[in-house]
Amino acid sequence: MSRPLSLRPATADDLPWIHELRHRVYAEELGQHAPNAEGRLVDGLDGDNVYLVAARGPVRVGFVSVTPPWVGRYGLDKYLTRAELPLLDEADVFEVRLLTVEPDARAGAAGALLMYAALRWTASRGGRRLVAMGRADLVGMYRAAGLRPVGRTVRSGAVEFEVLTGEVAELTRGTTGRHAATLTRLAAGVDWRLDSSFAPRPDGCEHGGASFTAIGTDFRSLDRRLEVVAADVLDAWFAPAPGARAALAEDAGWVARTSPPTSAEGLLAEIAAARGLPAETLAVGAGSSDLIFRAFGRWLTPASRVLLMDPGYGEYAHVTERVIGCRVDRFRLRREEGWRIDPERLSAVVAAGEYDLVVVVNPNNPTGRHAPAAELRAVIAAAPAPTRWWIDEAYLGYVDPAESLAPFAATDPRAVVCTSMSKTYALSGVRAAYLVAEPETAAEVRRWTPPWAVGLPAQLAAVAALRDPAYYADRLRHTHGLRQQLASDLAGVDTSVLVEESVANFLSLTLPPGGPSAAALVAECRRHDVYLRDLSPLSAAYEGRTVRVAVRETAENARIVAAYRAALTALRTASAAPAGSAPAAGVAR
Repeated sequence: MSRPLSLRPATADDLPWIHELRHRVYAEELGQHAPNAEGRLVDGLDGDNVYLVAARGPVRVGFVSVTPPWVGRYGLDKYLTRAELPLLDEADVFEVRLLTVEPDARAGAAGALLMYAALRWTASRGGRRLVAMGRADLVGMYRAAGLRPVGRTVRSGAVEFEVLTGEVAELTRGTTGRHAATLTRLAAGVDWRLDSSFAPRPDGCEHGGASFTAIGTDFRSLDRRLEVVAADVLDAWFAPAPGARAALAEDAGWVARTSPPTSAEGLLAEIAAARGLPAETLAVGAGSSDLIFRAFGRWLTPASRVLLMDPGYGEYAHVTERVIGCRVDRFRLRREEGWRIDPERLSAVVAAGEYDLVVVVNPNNPTGRHAPAAELRAVIAAAPAPTRWWIDEAYLGYVDPAESLAPFAATDPRAVVCTSMSKTYALSGVRAAYLVAEPETAAEVRRWTPPWAVGLPAQLAAVAALRDPAYYADRLRHTHGLRQQLASDLAGVDTSVLVEESVANFLSLTLPPGGPSAAALVAECRRHDVYLRDLSPLSAAYEGRTVRVAVRETAENARIVAAYRAALTALRTASAAPAGSAPAAGVAR
């Protein structure tokens, strides 16, 4: 019985074979390059690109190269200028090249699986577009995979190539849609050793929350919650206010069986009183996602143009791009600028009035940076009137309630503020959120809110929470202390890893170039029942190297530090092992 086909990253041991196969195919077989005495082909991208290898046991059968945007150059730069191919200047374009299979393996699945592996690797690093040079005589094969010509051809030696491109989301939908049966069949016989998952999530959105899978989504092993450190989601480490807990526990049977106030009238009144806002400027929902889907579904169409911050909360890209199908642009936040929103640059981008909606999460998740309210208010006030601004303040409680733009949104039709009560009020499980807008906009959202949208447990707990601001002020102060201590402890493990604090209940770890990937670190920590969040799929700006860590209580933070230390040791030991000796830690087969 033949061994299954494995897909894995190349190691240093693979490079002589890769260079020799390149010479056999592109010099001797195709005549793209002149043969040389060494019998090997290399180029200037080797060492910066990533090779993915298909093999059966020790026998290598094919490879493909992926060049990520942070390298700063592509193979296509040898043939076309950026003026001739401006898409290469986009921040999230990955180049796939050199799909190469041994002659005796070309009739099998190696080529298709290598193309799919390149797609999954790109998606796992935040890539949104692929670009490739496809042999002109094989362009039909690439079209069938979902790539389309851009209208440029190049010639290299005796071979003519068509320049092709494709959106990662569209290519993924095509693969999991039209070719779902083929993909399922291939999955059954593949040994998948990449640090990206073999298949995307069914809804196409990369959420956190894998920790609940470890606990058990069938709810039959809830005692596992005591063993798992859920630092991959940003739920509060502390319990809700005593009054909220009492409201949920006092008569649980009555709470569970009783229909809540139809339109959450009491909750709306309590929010209005606590925030000093007119009740007619408010609308409530079962969590911020409920409000996002409901409002965006009313305001936007596939013809709408939306601007998102990048990096930014993935739900917004999912709803605007994949659910509604809007044209979405990114406002790139830059690591070298501390991930801050530059108000002058943002004003310049929106000045032409081309955007129907601009989304700003403030403080930002996942960067953890806060834009001062005065700066953001000035940008909105100066922007063209038709542009609507959605300000997500889920984490504002960790900064200062006075920094909220809610009073501004209550009177200015250009701004809407959304506030989740999940994070700072420790109510993620009951799902409660509200938005603030001028009365006409808020009334429209309320008209499209179904009755009983917010359950009785959520209404009771949210009202009680709003009545105890002193309790939450104390918990949030303590959170800052826990975060600072966690950051210090993590920084002491390995000085080559960059530890960046946020203003909220999380921090980030950025691994050095050439070291373990964020996905590998996350997978290795799971062996210790510690769950962290790989930020790579959210943005190519993270270069596949950044992990977000939620702040937990003291004992769990100690477990995070211990698991992180053990994971780094294990990954560095594994990197010295021979190719093919073991699958990547925690990666599903």
